[in-house]
Amino acid sequence: MFIKQLYTGCLSEAAYYIESEGEVAIIDPLRDTDEYITLAKERNAGIKYIFETHFHADFVSGHIDLGNKTGAPIIYGPGAATTYKVYNSKDNEIFKLGKLSIQVLHTPGHTLESSCYLLKDENDKPYAIFTGDTLFVGDVGRPDLSSGNMSSQELAGIMYDTIQNKILPLADDVLVYPAHGAGSSCGKNMGPETFSTIGKQKKTNYALQPQSKEEFIAAVTDGLAAAPKYFAINAQINMQGYESLDAVKQKGLTPLLIDDFKKLQKEDVLVLDTRHASLFTGGFIPGSIFIGLEGRFAEWAGSLLPFDKPLMLVTEPGKEEESVIRLSRVGFDKMQGYLKGGFETWQSAGEPVDLIIDIEADELAMDIPHDPNLVVVDVRRETEYADGHVKNAQNLPLNEMNDLVNLAHFEDTQNLYVHCAGGYRSVIASSLLKREGVHNLRNVLGGWGKIKQQESIKIEKESSVLN
Repeated sequence: MFIKQLYTGCLSEAAYYIESEGEVAIIDPLRDTDEYITLAKERNAGIKYIFETHFHADFVSGHIDLGNKTGAPIIYGPGAATTYKVYNSKDNEIFKLGKLSIQVLHTPGHTLESSCYLLKDENDKPYAIFTGDTLFVGDVGRPDLSSGNMSSQELAGIMYDTIQNKILPLADDVLVYPAHGAGSSCGKNMGPETFSTIGKQKKTNYALQPQSKEEFIAAVTDGLAAAPKYFAINAQINMQGYESLDAVKQKGLTPLLIDDFKKLQKEDVLVLDTRHASLFTGGFIPGSIFIGLEGRFAEWAGSLLPFDKPLMLVTEPGKEEESVIRLSRVGFDKMQGYLKGGFETWQSAGEPVDLIIDIEADELAMDIPHDPNLVVVDVRRETEYADGHVKNAQNLPLNEMNDLVNLAHFEDTQNLYVHCAGGYRSVIASSLLKREGVHNLRNVLGGWGKIKQQESIKIEKESSVLN
């Protein structure tokens, strides 16, 4: 038996490679499938099955491309309706994998088609369960992402039955391998570990404690933040299918000369700059949107960029393919190419450039008492802001600054000082503000982490939000 968790940090996503006697099962693959195929070849094994735990909302799965490249069937649990060919398994159906077996456990709640896969060893003893978004370390999947005509409370009630009848009866030593870890928006209380055991979860997971159905529903549905806007789009893509990644890469990796780039700009093609934040603030093509590869890149792209508009990229040299692949993971297929030679070529050609002024937190502290037009713009989430913020700061959460954001409330006379927690989100926000014509702004380096160390800056909390 060989099991490998393939974890992608920027999406907090785990895919799984399971092998026995030269036969391989892949669970919840990402869209870029080369890693699974290469690993199987290195181990002289062949991919026999592709299992999907549910219709993922936070990324586009690689199941279709992987199936086309390997001939392996795509297996969903009961009730998964697609427009492409899949095998809909039955509850408790068994699939043989070398000396091992994989049992389907239909576990609705997160979504109606959600299923877990129970791996049994050669002696038919349960060894590990691959839980998708049904059970996380410290949490269960949120019941408000793909409910059809059902309410979150109704789905949470179904999940309660799933936990009682399918999860809790498992032996304490069964390993738990979920589809996500901390940072994912598919749950609200995930622990830092990416795997666990049933026994540990029975002791520590709030959703697995003895409680009535009503208490469970209240606990699971309380405090859910709004789901990222792209989740519904990705779930639809996973149900309906998509263009092959090879085709997406062929278009997205087209090198564009400056004249071609400028022509596409006039045709309302969005410019996305994926360089490091420090490079972007030092100079960028006017109108560019910044989302740097160093952060939770794909999530922010999915949350902020429109899916119906084409994109062209400005990247650091050698980062073109990574940018295209990571965008494709959340469903961006309309990429038109990248600026050949990058920003340096644009600048060397004497084309117009823009920049964002970076300042240290101590400069903000010095400016606050002396500038009556100074406005601190805090782009952290509402709960982060409520837990402590600069007195009189405006809260404009980045996750709400999509392409329809109304920024008319900022005046030309105001001097904006934009910050987040550490400095990544504030540069994204600054680029969006710049694109909307708000130019009198500064980016506070180090964000809240540095600001709160300034003794002269007055801090407030919003107890009504925290309670």
